[in-house]
Amino acid sequence: MSRQRRAPRNAASSIRDLADRLAPATALAQIQRHWPAAVGEAVAAQATPTGEAGGVLTVTCKSAVWAQEIDLMSVTLIASLNSALGSDQVVSLRCQTVAAKGWSHESAQ
Repeated sequence: MSRQRRAPRNAASSIRDLADRLAPATALAQIQRHWPAAVGEAVAAQATPTGEAGGVLTVTCKSAVWAQEIDLMSVTLIASLNSALGSDQVVSLRCQTVAAKGWSHESAQ
C-alpha cells in the first residue's frame, strides 16, 4: 500500500500556531500578539503594551517624546488595534515612559 506524504509545513506558521495555543488567554496577551501589525513596526519598536484594565491599555514607551507622540495618535492606534482584535477591547491608551537607568530619587538628593 502506497502512502502519500504531505508537503512539509512552513516552520514559521507552525511556531506561530504553537505560540497562539500556549499564550495566556488574557486581553493583554491578545493585544501584545497583534500590536506590531496593528500599530506598525516603527511604533512597536518604541512602545510596548504592558497592562490592560477595563479597556484602558497601558503602553510603556522608550522616551517621553514617544509617549507624547503615541498619545497624539491614540485614536488611530486604538481603531487599528481593535480592528486587528476583531472587537472593541481597547477604549483608551495610557502612555508611560521607562525610568532612566541608574537614577533614583535618593541619588538626586
